[in-house]
Amino acid sequence: MWTVIYIAQSAKQAERVKDQLTNEGFLAKIRPAHVAKQQYEILIPETELDEVREVLNDILHSSF
Repeated sequence: MWTVIYIAQSAKQAERVKDQLTNEGFLAKIRPAHVAKQQYEILIPETELDEVREVLNDILHSSF
């Protein structure tokens, strides 16, 4: 099952986060958020949630 790990404020930001997660060896995909236009959800398999949280935290603090 896929779960939302992050909501990006633009398609470019979503793609950047997805690419970095993929480069770290995780499965990730993007879909438009249902809440607001111009927001995108980053989804990962629920089984990778704990590992991805640590990596995502590093990605967000170094990139944004």
